[in-house]
Amino acid sequence: MNPPGRPEGECRSAPFGGPVNAVSRLRMALCALALLGPALLGAPALAEAQPAPAPSGVWDFSVSLDGKPIGRHRFTVTAQGDTRQVHSVAEFAVKFLGITVYRYHHEAREEWRGDCLTALTSTTDDHGTHSSVRTEYAGDTLTVYAGGPPLVLPGCVMSYAYWNPAMRTQTRLLNAQTGRYDAVRIGAAGSGSIDVHGQPVPATRWRITGPPHPIDVWYSARDAWVGLDSTVAGGRTLSYRLP
Repeated sequence: MNPPGRPEGECRSAPFGGPVNAVSRLRMALCALALLGPALLGAPALAEAQPAPAPSGVWDFSVSLDGKPIGRHRFTVTAQGDTRQVHSVAEFAVKFLGITVYRYHHEAREEWRGDCLTALTSTTDDHGTHSSVRTEYAGDTLTVYAGGPPLVLPGCVMSYAYWNPAMRTQTRLLNAQTGRYDAVRIGAAGSGSIDVHGQPVPATRWRITGPPHPIDVWYSARDAWVGLDSTVAGGRTLSYRLP
């Protein structure tokens, strides 16, 4: 249950102050990142104007805050024809002076048909605050249950599926942690180099704006998702990398 005045499912600040106030900022960032919806890399070469087919496989990301490791996020995607099943598990721990001051666990399962989400269940333990999201799909309509009134979404719905290049064409995305249907703007924001398995890889940055903190998602020349950065409150950087 959120504090009075906040809608059900909205991100909350962590109950920390003083020198560990950055923990509350991290909590807000994790929620804003949809934590993180299914995410993976690996995609075949693509035509000039078309996104690559959504990939399948297992990816294990290292997660850091200002360059300091805080945990991992593992994604397993299996495909059969045009359907996919996605299982993701995140485990984070933030320490201050050697003491764990914040823990985060998030697990999500999704089912897709083509580029459309047909099922989602997620559970989150945000330092002792528990929440869950589930959906029902019938008649080309996805109904989302997240502790408040059901949210009915007709047509093809996508979550923050960084693994699927088709996400970049969307103007709304379903948040797998809060159950909200976020209005977003997504566009290319320059190019650079990003470390993948210890080697620099040329990549293009696509920026998602609309959430409280913009999200930079990095794609290789083969349209594979290879990293993610978000500058959170206080100027700190939350990053996903493939070690």
